[in-house]
Amino acid sequence: MSIAAPFLVFLLIGGFAAYHRLRLATWTALTAAGLLACWLLGASGGATLVAALLTALIAVPLLLPQIRLNTITRPLLDFYTKILPPLSETERVALEAGTVGFEGELFSGRPDWDALLRQPPATLSADEQAFLDGPVEELCRMVDDWHITHERADLPPEMWEYLKKNRFFGMIVPKEYGGLGFSALGNHKVIQKLASISSTVSSTVGVPNSLGPAELLMHYGTQEQKDHYLPRLADGREVPCFALTGPWAGSDATSIPDFGIVCEGEWNGAKVVGVRLTFDKRYITLAPVATLIGLAFRMYDPDGLLGDTRDIGISLALLPRDTPGLEIGRRAMPLNNPFQNGPLHGRDVFIPLSQLIGGEAYAGKGWQMLVECLSIGRSITLPSTASGGAKMGAVVTGAYARIRKQFGLSIGRFEGVQEALARIAGRAYAVSALSEASAAAVARGELPAVPSTISKYHCTEMGREVARDIMDVIGGKGIILGPRNFAGRNWQASPIAITVEGANIMTRSLMIFGQGAILCHPWVLKEMKATTIPDPEERLVEFDRNLFGHIGFAISNAVRSFWFGLTSSRFGKAPGDAYTRRFYRKLNRYSAALALCADTSMLMLGGKLKFKESLSGRLGDVLSHLYLCSAMLKRYQDQGSPEADQPLLAWAFHDSVHRIEIALSGALRNFPVRPVGWLLWLLVFPLGRRAQAPSDRLGRRAASLLMVPNEARDRLAEGVFTTPGPNNPGGRINSYLEAVVAAEPVERKFMKALKASDIEALTFAEQLAAGVAQGWITEDERQQLEDLREMTVDAISVDDFDPAELPSAGFERRHGTREDLATA
Repeated sequence: MSIAAPFLVFLLIGGFAAYHRLRLATWTALTAAGLLACWLLGASGGATLVAALLTALIAVPLLLPQIRLNTITRPLLDFYTKILPPLSETERVALEAGTVGFEGELFSGRPDWDALLRQPPATLSADEQAFLDGPVEELCRMVDDWHITHERADLPPEMWEYLKKNRFFGMIVPKEYGGLGFSALGNHKVIQKLASISSTVSSTVGVPNSLGPAELLMHYGTQEQKDHYLPRLADGREVPCFALTGPWAGSDATSIPDFGIVCEGEWNGAKVVGVRLTFDKRYITLAPVATLIGLAFRMYDPDGLLGDTRDIGISLALLPRDTPGLEIGRRAMPLNNPFQNGPLHGRDVFIPLSQLIGGEAYAGKGWQMLVECLSIGRSITLPSTASGGAKMGAVVTGAYARIRKQFGLSIGRFEGVQEALARIAGRAYAVSALSEASAAAVARGELPAVPSTISKYHCTEMGREVARDIMDVIGGKGIILGPRNFAGRNWQASPIAITVEGANIMTRSLMIFGQGAILCHPWVLKEMKATTIPDPEERLVEFDRNLFGHIGFAISNAVRSFWFGLTSSRFGKAPGDAYTRRFYRKLNRYSAALALCADTSMLMLGGKLKFKESLSGRLGDVLSHLYLCSAMLKRYQDQGSPEADQPLLAWAFHDSVHRIEIALSGALRNFPVRPVGWLLWLLVFPLGRRAQAPSDRLGRRAASLLMVPNEARDRLAEGVFTTPGPNNPGGRINSYLEAVVAAEPVERKFMKALKASDIEALTFAEQLAAGVAQGWITEDERQQLEDLREMTVDAISVDDFDPAELPSAGFERRHGTREDLATA
């Protein structure tokens, strides 16, 4: 034992120093003191000497700058420079376009939770709240989604006029230009509420307030462009669209074949220098009704009219609808969700340089402009749409599951239905927290490149999962379309959000970890930038500082990951109350594991990592769920840590942690360098995978919250349109819940007496009359049961139509009416 003691002290002090990220000099001093104590207490002198030599072998060359710089850092800098994959201009712009918020802490292996919890709760301004309570509420009352999606395939004229009059298209436009000047949070709340009643309406409002002419003009437009266009966009005189996607490059702006040639031409009767455009675009939302088109194209100057550069690069321009040569194609129909969408074409379309967004000064900077604004758009419109649909679907489906009975029981009492309700409840809670977190980041002035992709991907995916489970619970009520159906259109629309603003497959496998590994890592980007410093000595010193910071960071995360795995995260400093502290400790563990796996992947694979999309996707899942859990814990605290919400938080949290372990397991089992994967497994899962999916007991508690009136359910429903009305079947069903719950004891009493009697009444009305006559129920209770029957009928009924109502007007134009066909 005396021989092992010095080496044990060496390892324990090393582990302690790495866990707490102590400086190398501090570790050296502590180790020397520990070894001295071992020797004085009788440990083997030879073993102590060997341990001391090991300590000196590590410490001396690292603590002496000249030795370290010349014998270690310089060769490593030469090697690093050779293996460093070259960054393309587009990759460089993408990395530099965004800012890093709390997601950077999640990559650190030791998140500063206090930094998250100190952020003030996101709140609406008085104007934003008044707009939600007034014009937004009134707009929701106007919505007849069946009329919009089936009968008209468009918003009715009076709704278009209402949107323009109340400046829904100018929510993000500053007040000095006639807009509403709303924050990102205000924008989020409006889109969320509209999406809860109609995704067609929310899309129509969301696009002008997302990536498009207004957003681009606010950031990059010339003063003249702002003065002219922003007031017109704010009050609806101009309806905007933005044309990026084409048939040959999708949304990849760096590969678009659309081009513009710098030349002289005529504009408003004068000969000016401009650009002659040829383009082919499709899937452009609002294109059929747009009066102002934003266009992305590649700009060339073959005659050198603007300078020596021939390929100027991606540029953005504004085209009025009446521009000669601009052709707006016929409408597309996105999965029976008829927001205005269609193609745009142009050949030899001439515009002056003054129509470039930002003028000539921003020619060739379109990729940077798009990347910055796309991060804002992904943070708001699509997550907010998913949140509105998920939250509304959760509370309405919970009420429906209480109202709808099979075998004499509410279907929500069956465990199979409860499993689906638990998923609906937990994911609606998660989507709500994540969408609000990303909106709040933009409201704080951040450009959340990584959180925006996380939010876009996971909100839309969870929204699709919620829509699927809703359809399973409500069955035939969901598949029979008509004015009474509250879920069918959301189910049809769920794949739309999956595909736009970058398809989700690409977002997960390329973007989340691809950007996060460099942008959020505390050392990688600094090391890369150090290699570009012109002065050799300054470059060496800066690289040395970041390299050894990175090495210490990696060792620390290996130790922390192993320790947390051994102890199941039961120890360690963490914020929160007695209920949530364990959650923060778990996230500390997975943060360290992510940092360790990311560092190892970049070290072992280098530039090849960008082609390992399965590995990148799985590590991106880990980062995403860490961010999602952080958002949920922040939301829980901001709402006063309500005990009633704990089942929702716990279900969503355990679901995320389970998915984190599945993602880490998949990454390590399939790691390209197998021995390294085995070693990582020992460090990350020393006791094997331990996280489990949410238990059945927890699922039943989460499901039950949707089926009874309670404060947690009310909080989940905040911000969606639950006002009952003739065009809001979901609102009506939700409004019945309290009365249904109150009537259930009377119903049970009545049904028990009826079964025990010999009364032969067959109709419900006759049975009630007999019940009053026999004294089973009172007259008031009879009325209560009649009301219950009416509410149940409204909740479960579906629509039917005369066959002549179903063919579209287009069918009759092409083929004639049914009567014509019958007599042909």
